[in-house]
Amino acid sequence: MNRKTSVSKAPPTYTAVNDEAVPVSARIRSRIRAAQQRFHANDNIAAFIQPGEMELLLEEVQGKMKAVLDSLVIDTESDHNTQDTARRVAKMYLNEIFKGRYVAQPPVTEFPNVEHLNELMIVGPITVRSACSHHLCPIMGKLWIGIMPNQHSNLIGLSKYARLAEWIMCRPQIQEEAVTQIADLLMDKMSPDGLAIVMEADHFCMQWRGVKDMDSKMINSVMRGSFLKDASLRREFLSLLNNKK
Repeated sequence: MNRKTSVSKAPPTYTAVNDEAVPVSARIRSRIRAAQQRFHANDNIAAFIQPGEMELLLEEVQGKMKAVLDSLVIDTESDHNTQDTARRVAKMYLNEIFKGRYVAQPPVTEFPNVEHLNELMIVGPITVRSACSHHLCPIMGKLWIGIMPNQHSNLIGLSKYARLAEWIMCRPQIQEEAVTQIADLLMDKMSPDGLAIVMEADHFCMQWRGVKDMDSKMINSVMRGSFLKDASLRREFLSLLNNKK
């Protein structure tokens, strides 16, 4: 009986490319691969972008967006409405709706829990905006954050919850993964006994296209620590949210 022996293949190795003749997107991609890091749509890649490269990336995206418009048979030369559309869209993606991919995490000052607070805190609703990574259609919604601190927890300023949420959401996302990313970030920053996040959002990939259902929303939650283990705490958090909606 012949037996086939399986040989595990080593992952491919990559060398970072810094040749200015190579498109800037390829240079950034080569650095990420050389570091054996991923660059999914909802990942942050700011550490691999060098000074001055965002301007070059803007020009590159503008050129490729112009090609997309040309392939859609849209006259970008004589139509005054679309002459600058390629640049406007490139700026919108890089500097606004996908900004969370290209900039470092916003600075957040953490404070010690001097008063040993150990009661439920709820922050929200925080307005969030993103884009579905399947169709790049808008996601518009709100999220609520519940924190159960302990004497060793770090506390952060109220506005910082919104800043961190925006940093995560300003990337092509799916809602389930976005909420998990926010939870991971806050757990790392604050080390609370428990953390709960609820998000409710409209998805334009359902409302604008496809089934075109204008009334459907998606609601999902992530529970960590004491919110996961203590049913009464979880009920208190969810009942307070229902009273505020």
